[in-house]
Amino acid sequence: MTVLLATGCGQTGTPTPVDGPTATPVPGVESPVSPSPTPVSPSNETEPLQRMRLARAFSALSFPQILHLTYADDGTRRLFAVTKRGEIFVFANDQTANSAAVFLDLRDAVSTSGNEEGLLGLAFDPKYAENGYFYVYYSAANPRRSVISRFKVSGDADRADRASERVLLEVAQPFANHNGGHIVFGPDGYLYIGLGDGGSGGDPQGNGQNRATVLGSVLRLDVSQVDSSGGYVVPDDNPFVGVAGVRPEIWAYGLRNPWRFNFDRLTGDLWLADVGQNAIEEVNIVLKGRNYGWNVMEGTRCYLPSSGCSQTGLELPVAEYTHSDGCSVSGGYVYRGTREPSLFGAYVYGDYCSGKIWALRYEDGEVTDEMMIVPDPSPRVSISGFGEDQDGELYVLDYGGGGMYRLVPE
Repeated sequence: MTVLLATGCGQTGTPTPVDGPTATPVPGVESPVSPSPTPVSPSNETEPLQRMRLARAFSALSFPQILHLTYADDGTRRLFAVTKRGEIFVFANDQTANSAAVFLDLRDAVSTSGNEEGLLGLAFDPKYAENGYFYVYYSAANPRRSVISRFKVSGDADRADRASERVLLEVAQPFANHNGGHIVFGPDGYLYIGLGDGGSGGDPQGNGQNRATVLGSVLRLDVSQVDSSGGYVVPDDNPFVGVAGVRPEIWAYGLRNPWRFNFDRLTGDLWLADVGQNAIEEVNIVLKGRNYGWNVMEGTRCYLPSSGCSQTGLELPVAEYTHSDGCSVSGGYVYRGTREPSLFGAYVYGDYCSGKIWALRYEDGEVTDEMMIVPDPSPRVSISGFGEDQDGELYVLDYGGGGMYRLVPE
């Protein structure tokens, strides 16, 4: 079995699924204050969570090594699929779609020599319909580094201009693993970038707790002035602006390998899944300037030292599960669609190795409802991530088979 880009060290097998919910809530996490996105009307906000199953979506299409599925919010309703090997495909958001165009081919630039390297992220500019800009995160070699670049669509809406690349940020990577790689625009219009701790195992360089490096952090950049000012701008209200010895791009830190994070389109909360080391996979709500504990802690357990660690100043996860239920968490979305009312307002996430899927609701600083909604997936998928369309409908992505799935009631 091919191991996911974000797997924990030493995890090579697929654990046997065990029925029953195991995600453990951790109370007392403060809700962030964020700009309010456009409200979305709920179809039913109070239905309890229920067991779900996987149903194949876009059955005529598959994209092996698929990592991400998103939309451009340009009125066309098209979907864009990102593959690890370096391609972005575009296709109609139509269940009968049987063809996809190559929107961008970066295979000549993307390094996949490391199992966790590749084309890892895609985000469309909030003004894409006007300016045609979009952003990617990919791995490159000689020297090994992570690259965040801006591209522009060509005169053909289904094809990007390959020559339009503008490199915004390059980050040296000491090892081939723990690259993070997700990028997304927040409701504030800024670009958020997730970077892992730089790799190997156990964070040997101490990057997670070192704010002099951007590794092990979520960054927040203003890319709206790239052409006029020459590069990105650090927003004045980033938490460490003006702090000596600290990278001002950092929004939050203490992360091991954030594998997908997304904003709740209704509340603005930023949900992030962080891949564990040997024992625990965790889910966090990311707040400005906060420290999420790695490598002092793995989830709610001490890691270094293995006992008696100080939790002072650390944010504990909202939920976690142990490696008896998987080996590598893949973050999803807070569901704001209308097709499945039992999921409305729930954060949905899964595990790459076991294919299990959880959902939880979080209100006023605590988990109010939680369930393992897919305890025994059929087919057994390798969940590399989740996708969302313009209507807030959710898709589960299968890395190995390349298929896309919807969640439907059992």
